[in-house]
Amino acid sequence: MSGHEQRLLALWRSEVERHIVGDPTPVTELMLTLLAGGHALLESAPGLGKTTLVRTVAISAGLDLGRVQCTPDLMPMDITGGDVVLPEQSNAPGAVVFRPGPIFHQVVLADELNRATPRTQSAMLEAMQERTVTSAGVTRPLPQPFHVLATQNPIEQEGTWPLPEAQLDRFLTMIRIPTPDAKALAAITRSTTGKLVPSPEAVMGPEDLLGLQDAVRHILVATPVRDWAARLVLATHPNSEHAPEDLGNDIECGASPRAGQALLGMAKALAFLEGRSHIGMVDLRRVARPVLRHRLLPTFEFVAREGDVDLVVDDLVRSVPREHAA
Repeated sequence: MSGHEQRLLALWRSEVERHIVGDPTPVTELMLTLLAGGHALLESAPGLGKTTLVRTVAISAGLDLGRVQCTPDLMPMDITGGDVVLPEQSNAPGAVVFRPGPIFHQVVLADELNRATPRTQSAMLEAMQERTVTSAGVTRPLPQPFHVLATQNPIEQEGTWPLPEAQLDRFLTMIRIPTPDAKALAAITRSTTGKLVPSPEAVMGPEDLLGLQDAVRHILVATPVRDWAARLVLATHPNSEHAPEDLGNDIECGASPRAGQALLGMAKALAFLEGRSHIGMVDLRRVARPVLRHRLLPTFEFVAREGDVDLVVDDLVRSVPREHAA
């Protein structure tokens, strides 16, 4: 890592932590997600700062931020944009032009994504995977970098449509924001009920983030580490030879190959953030929860007894041996 990259990361992290109080884990996981070039799904009860975290991380990185407040009456065109006929008062009355939607921003905050209908949710699939939007047969590229940072409330499920597995898989990470402890809550109330705190400042720009993302991709991965990541992904499938015997009681379907890409991408970002030129298995273990928790489809019995998928991920990490027996 160059000295310039170290300064950028230090400035970015310092600016974010100046505005975010509480558990540092969600902050780190969101920064790692952006460094790895992916999308994030943030989950927590209402009022725990999901929107504030997204705004702070995006603005401090100098990224253009767009917001979509998802509701049942939201239409796909409200997100992607579409062709409109210019009114008589315009310079070209009657002309048909494309009016871009909020998806044409470098960071898109999709607030309460699970309140949008499946048709509207699916409008984001192409953007999240291909970084393009197709409308009326014309494919338009999205700005770079491009990140979808969506939120959802796991408690209130009335009037919601759970995200399908295909869309969940396109999120590099699912980040859970815990309830703050007494000390953190006191700090939050002190900072929000007293003197107004200045808004976050941009300490770098989009080109800087693209440069950091390119540097992350050059972090080295040893073959045994890459092989262990592959075995961990296979171990999430109940029918796999790498899976624990009783996994089928908890998990119905395991993770896709995207999980392997996400594990290595997040581990590389973690090593880069900590100033290392290569990753180890410990890095994979540290990012396993946010990468895998939304990619494992639990059984009905597991959901009925209110099981915690994070504990299943922990068991899988412990069960996969460092060396593969031939």
